[in-house]
Amino acid sequence: MPQFIASRCQALLDVLGRLSWLAPLVVRLFFGYFWAETGWAKLHNLDGAIERFVGWGIPFPAFSATFSAGAEFLGGVFLMLGLLTRVTSFALIINMIVAIAFVAIKNVHGFDEFIELDEFVYMLIFFWLIIAGPGPVSLDTSVNRWLGIRSPSTR
Repeated sequence: MPQFIASRCQALLDVLGRLSWLAPLVVRLFFGYFWAETGWAKLHNLDGAIERFVGWGIPFPAFSATFSAGAEFLGGVFLMLGLLTRVTSFALIINMIVAIAFVAIKNVHGFDEFIELDEFVYMLIFFWLIIAGPGPVSLDTSVNRWLGIRSPSTR
């Protein structure tokens, strides 16, 4: 019986291993869409976004709102494509740090509340994309292949 269970577990792990390309693709597509949509909404109501930035006390609210909206929209599109994934993720981490520092932290009264912030969770996903990369189904991987750059997993 233990051998049967072990062989079934191994079979499942083998299938999951063959599907490992799917996880970064799904995360990039859905997370990227989320950011593209958020940025698009800000870009199409930039006056409202600037007004919110003023209310939150964010420095240079017109510039900051425009920059944030553009970074979210383009960042989301780039994530969906798997283009400049690590650079994009780093830029969006900076965006989340600003959101935490000027907006979200005002409502945080302890460590539990801090780690439950949506912005913190977003930062963790961006961090994962920086470390793990976009996965094999991405423009980054295609460009790297074309340039002769091997991904860390193939070294």
